Amino acid sequence: MALVEEYTDVVVVGAGHAGCEAALACARLGLSTIIFTVSVDSIAMMPCNPHIGGSSKGHLVREIDALGGEMGKCIDHTFLQSKMLNKSKGPAVHSLRAQADKTAYSERMRRTLENQENLSIQQMEVNEILTDESGRLTGVKTYSGAVYHCKAAILCTGTYLNGRCIYGDVEMLTGPNGLQSATHLTDSLKEHGIIMKRFKTGTPCRMDGRTIDYSKMTPQYGDVPVVPFSFETDPKDVQIDQATVWLTHTTEETHEIIRENLDRSPLYSGKISGVGPRYCPSIEDKVVRFADRKSHQVFVEPQGKNTNEMYIDGMSSSMPEDVQIAMYHSVPGLEHAKIVRNAYAIEYDCVDAQQLTRTFEFKKIRGLFSAGQMNGSSGYEEAAAQGLYAGINAAMEILGKEPLLIDRSEGYIGVLVDDLITRENHEPYRMMTSRAEYRLLLRQDNADLRLTEKGHRVGLISDERYERFLQKKEQIERETERVKKVSVGAGEKVQEVLRKCGSDPLSTSATLAELIRRPELDYFCLAELDPERPDLPYAVQEEVNIGIKYEGYIKRQERQVVQFEKAEQTLIPDDLDYDVVPSLRTEARQNLKKVKPASIGQASRITGVNPADISVLLVYLKR
Repeated sequence: MALVEEYTDVVVVGAGHAGCEAALACARLGLSTIIFTVSVDSIAMMPCNPHIGGSSKGHLVREIDALGGEMGKCIDHTFLQSKMLNKSKGPAVHSLRAQADKTAYSERMRRTLENQENLSIQQMEVNEILTDESGRLTGVKTYSGAVYHCKAAILCTGTYLNGRCIYGDVEMLTGPNGLQSATHLTDSLKEHGIIMKRFKTGTPCRMDGRTIDYSKMTPQYGDVPVVPFSFETDPKDVQIDQATVWLTHTTEETHEIIRENLDRSPLYSGKISGVGPRYCPSIEDKVVRFADRKSHQVFVEPQGKNTNEMYIDGMSSSMPEDVQIAMYHSVPGLEHAKIVRNAYAIEYDCVDAQQLTRTFEFKKIRGLFSAGQMNGSSGYEEAAAQGLYAGINAAMEILGKEPLLIDRSEGYIGVLVDDLITRENHEPYRMMTSRAEYRLLLRQDNADLRLTEKGHRVGLISDERYERFLQKKEQIERETERVKKVSVGAGEKVQEVLRKCGSDPLSTSATLAELIRRPELDYFCLAELDPERPDLPYAVQEEVNIGIKYEGYIKRQERQVVQFEKAEQTLIPDDLDYDVVPSLRTEARQNLKKVKPASIGQASRITGVNPADISVLLVYLKR
């Protein structure tokens, strides 16, 4: 019998970005929840880059907020600089990114957890999954021997499972930032038949900002005004004095130093076996892969208000210490900079996410869920989105309610979930706008219009917030209809405004909507021609402008979604025996049996399943 034995509704293993969102979701939905961490000081730690958001990742943060998650609120109160990326492109790829005060972010999230009703924090390593004879989860066991009986558990272990940090010949059996790794849980999962993978990620060095020569770098400033991440944050509250980020570049000398020492790199010597992220390569990888490039961008970013540490973004590495010093010193502005923390690579265990259902529950262990880097993804935002999604679905299962399902046409979270559980991912998965087929519909500005209703249904969006959302929605619809009806003539004032905006004159009357559709015009610059325009929040005006300007493209994507939904609604029985389906190719049969897709749509996206296999499957299902 265990020395300590407790009962709770939910256990969350790990308190990184996935674990925090999972635990908060369960506790806020009324379930008693315990979150375990190897160190209370590492709650919501940002072990790598000091920013939240970015291309496509900003979309995820907005969607997390629309569903009732915490990440957007936390960064709104702890950022140092904020910028909307890709503003020169269309609204589908606009993405908000904020430099974070890493310590302040972690402290605020920790306070949120500590003050959340139904939630308790415990510093202890979980090393065993407990199940009954049917294979259903009954609880977890900690390193100390304590047993915690629970109805559901969510694994959010990040990069801690058998973590190994490496640079040159130096090897440390630790998690990120030298924290204790978790060395027992992998064996327990394997004993339950769970297939594990070995992935790798990396981080650059941190430098003493007092020893950097910023005069040789180009300053990068934040946006004015600042746009908040959370739909609940008042824009007036985020207009602050922003920190400066600095841009420099590697040199041919940098690349030569790296090339001369490639044989000493663990990446190329075979010392590192884990697979790293293709879209976030180390500086060694960049030099090898892009041999014709004379330089690469390097951003020098502050880590917080109360530290001199600067993050050297764009130069992650696992080179030996002496090589790191030489290559960093070859970068303009860093010639005499002092390294505070060496760059390193980290290897860790994760699961093959094709073993999960659409709710992130393990197919082999009912009641056990998984989220974040544990699922083979990378990035704080991807982790937080998965944690919220898994937490909601664990709670829905316990409460006997319908699960939260988000498909590829409804959100980037839907794309993320579907890609992880459906496709073979041979490297850490990173979200990108190019992965979303319907990205014009899945803009970061309309995340609340797409997902707030779902957040309200599951219980994470309050009635008060939901009423404000409905009011905003009504304002958008009413103003859009009004603008389509307002007509302006070809008078001198109209022509003057058009000239001022760089647009051709009118030869006859036109509606404001017709003018907004001109590439050089928008809702905002036509205010002079619209004296009856109501005083509306900027967010409402933005939706009206985008909805009118891109109406044709939006309607085209909506028609594509109708076809997509037909395939998604053609369901495949859970117990379908693919071995008896005639004419299926062997590769397709094997992969279909592994994933067990819920629909024809999902089956069509499985690696190794081609259109001919789908046709065979459709014929069999109709029979």
